[in-house]
Amino acid sequence: MADRYGNDVLSGDWRKPKNGRTVEVEIEKGMVVEEPTSGFVGAIVRWEHGVVDLEDRHGKIRTYPLGPGFWIDGKPVSLKPPKKAGPAKKTRTASGSVAVDNVRAKVARASRIYVEGRHDAELVEKVWGDDLRIEGVVVEYLEGVDDLVEIVNRFQPAPGRRLGVLVDHLVEGSKESKIAAQVSNRYVRVVGHPFIDIWEAVKPSSVGIKAWPRIPKGQDWKKGVLQSFGWPATDQADVAAAWKHILSKVNSFADLDPALLGRVEELIDFVTLD
Repeated sequence: MADRYGNDVLSGDWRKPKNGRTVEVEIEKGMVVEEPTSGFVGAIVRWEHGVVDLEDRHGKIRTYPLGPGFWIDGKPVSLKPPKKAGPAKKTRTASGSVAVDNVRAKVARASRIYVEGRHDAELVEKVWGDDLRIEGVVVEYLEGVDDLVEIVNRFQPAPGRRLGVLVDHLVEGSKESKIAAQVSNRYVRVVGHPFIDIWEAVKPSSVGIKAWPRIPKGQDWKKGVLQSFGWPATDQADVAAAWKHILSKVNSFADLDPALLGRVEELIDFVTLD
């Protein structure tokens, strides 16, 4: 006799999700995965400390925690590191450039990049240091730009001896913009960012603050910032300690404002033309 009611609808794995159950997958470099919540699809480029970096076809990198919540070929997976493998090999420098292994730093070029102060130089070194060493570019700091014209003349720019200068607060009508306008030499390029100080080029979110405060004109900017945050602001040692903390929060170009990124990249390209 035929079964009037057909098969038992509760038989089998009736709770099974539409796309299947999540399975654990050991990750490997180059594996393409999707994070369905954001729709981001990318290849695994590295992993460490419980997170994984995915790079899409445009070179954009995003970081996600290892574990469930990913898809491979439309199926849910939980990513875990290989059992007997260390962190993936570094494939990008802090600036986002492709990392190059076993390449010795070039002998320093005659060309140079000048920045205003020690903090500027330290920030550039932390993010672009690998790139600069490969290109043989040295970064020096000026302690201000008041004597920029004289400094440029002493440098004696020429073919193969280019000079790039990064200036703080290079906005229309500023003192810095008037000084920069006095420099006229085809082998010198003066560019700048809009921030009063290089500290502001670090994204507030990277430092753990909502925004950089506005400090009244005439007040020491750095100490004003420290006072606004309730940090010690008695002397230069306090300023140095604050900068050390801020710099420690910068791990890559993603922690910096694009207004600075483009200018530094422009200078590196300029001084390496010859």
